[in-house]
Amino acid sequence: MLYFIPTPIGNLGDISFRALELLKTCEIFFCEDTRISKSLLLSLSHKFKIDFKTKKMISFHSHNEKEILKNLNPEIFSQDIAFLSDAGMPGISDPGYALVDFALKNGIKFEVLPGANAALVALVSSALSEKEFVFMGFLANKGKDRIKDIQRALNHSYASIIYESPKRILSLVEQISFIDENREIFAIKEISKKFETKFKGKAKEVFNELKEANLNGEWVLVISKNHQNLNHNSLLESDILELDIPLKTKSKLLSKINGKSPKEIYAKLLLSQN
Repeated sequence: MLYFIPTPIGNLGDISFRALELLKTCEIFFCEDTRISKSLLLSLSHKFKIDFKTKKMISFHSHNEKEILKNLNPEIFSQDIAFLSDAGMPGISDPGYALVDFALKNGIKFEVLPGANAALVALVSSALSEKEFVFMGFLANKGKDRIKDIQRALNHSYASIIYESPKRILSLVEQISFIDENREIFAIKEISKKFETKFKGKAKEVFNELKEANLNGEWVLVISKNHQNLNHNSLLESDILELDIPLKTKSKLLSKINGKSPKEIYAKLLLSQN
């Protein structure tokens, strides 16, 4: 059997009893990073007084997974094998998807264990959605693609969940605030760790708080749904922002989409150019 085992995203105590049992019995580990997996097993052995036997670890990540799967003999799965990502649920903004697909196509028996997942912890903590949501993972790092991703998140008729690094969280919230400063958002860092911290409020308020905060750690951002239901617009704000037209004209077009005052938009656009 092939097992996809979620690993703790913060507190080691978040590991499940079933996961511990499988970590003891599986003979081979596919790992996003073998060094991190070895460190995890060592920490778990100290905490739970478990003697993990020496395991064969195979590096398996986004840069080498195609090559490994191309040369992988399905016969290897005649023994118990585990897949471990660095932290959290395999396949959710982490390697693992390709291995699941391989198992399905080759008739390999597998199970995905339930466990730690930062997106769902953030969503429940935000109280911004009772049922429907959109998970966007990591956005494009920069440029026009990033602006379009942010605009998509703001246009969704469901709450949007975004993963972000400490280097970009402040600029992300600033961009959201520029487009819709009153949009309610929730930001959480270091989930399940000692210094877990939460911020909730209007985008402008959260931005001002984050400017004074320690931003170290991994972040999850939840954006409330678009109550104005702008999804029917084929033209996005990001499309207008990219146009080489006078600022006053651009402000009027943006006003047609978001309902804000053209003067207010013009003032912000003018400020952004300085």
